[in-house]
Amino acid sequence: MYRSGAVMAWNVFKFCTALRGLGSIMILLVLGVVGVTYYAVVLCNYGPALTAGGLDSIIALVILIVFHTLLVMLLWSYFSVVFTDPGGVPPNYRPLVDQERGDIDPLEATEFGPLTTPDPTNARIRYCRKCNQLKPPRCHHCSVCGRCVLKMDHHCVWVVNCVGALNYKYFLLFLFYTFLETTVVTLALLPHFIAFFSDGEIPGSPSTLATTFLAFVLNLAFALSVFGFLIMHISLVSANTTTIEAYEKKTSPKWRYDLGRRRNFEQVFGTVQRYWFIPAYCDEDLRKMPALQGIEYPSKPDLDAQEF
Repeated sequence: MYRSGAVMAWNVFKFCTALRGLGSIMILLVLGVVGVTYYAVVLCNYGPALTAGGLDSIIALVILIVFHTLLVMLLWSYFSVVFTDPGGVPPNYRPLVDQERGDIDPLEATEFGPLTTPDPTNARIRYCRKCNQLKPPRCHHCSVCGRCVLKMDHHCVWVVNCVGALNYKYFLLFLFYTFLETTVVTLALLPHFIAFFSDGEIPGSPSTLATTFLAFVLNLAFALSVFGFLIMHISLVSANTTTIEAYEKKTSPKWRYDLGRRRNFEQVFGTVQRYWFIPAYCDEDLRKMPALQGIEYPSKPDLDAQEF
C-alpha cells in the first residue's frame, strides 16, 4: 500500500513538473496559430482584395476591421491571464470567523496554534498542509504552481498560469474573444476552403493555398472546442461557482454563494458596464467589492451554516 502511494505521488509530481515545462511552448503555440491565421486572412486573401475594387473591396475592409479588432482584444485578454497573478494567500492571514461554513462566532487566537502543528480536529480552521498556512474561503492548493490560489478554478496549460480570483474575468474574456475571432476567420475562409474541392482553377501559390487550408481547419477546431468550454464557464458564472467547487458540491441542492444571476455576474465582471468587455476593473469596483480581491465573498444569510 505504501509503495503504491509513493508511486502515485511520484507520478503526480512528474506530471506537474511536465506541465510547468510546457510554459513557453504553449505560448509559442498560441502565437504560432495567430501567425498562421494572420498570414492566411490578411496577407493571402483579404489584404490583396482591398485593391480589387467594388463590393469585394468593401467586404474585405469590413472583414479586416472586425478581424483586427477581435485580435487585439483576444491578445490583450490572453496576456492579461498569462501575466496576472491569480491571487495568493496574504502573509500572516488570519480569518475573523469561519467564512467557509458561515459561522458567526469569532475565531479565538488560541484556535490557530502554531502553523507547523495545526490541530486537525478543529474544523473551523481551513489549513493547507502542503503550504503550511491558513486558507481563505474558496481557496485551493495548485500542485502545478506549488501554492494555494484564491478562488482557484483550474490550472490552464494554454495560459501557463492558474485561473483564480484575480484573473478569472480575463480568462473568460479570452475564451469569448477566441470564439468570436475563430468563428469570423472560419466564415471568412469558408469560400476559399470550398474552392479546394471545386473543379475550377484556384488562384494563388501552393504555399498560400496550404496556409489558407491549415488556417481554416485550425480555426474551425478551436471555434468548436472553445464554444463548449465557454458554455460551461457561463453556467459556472451564473451559479457563482468554480470548476473545483462544482465538482465538490455536486450532491448539494443549494449553494451559499449563489446570489442570483445578476449579482453572480458582477462578482466576476464588476458592476461598471463599460468595463465588462475589457480585461480590467475600475477603481470603484476594486474598492467596494471584496470578492474581486479573493478574500471575502458575500453569501446568502439563510445558507450561512451550510457545510461542504
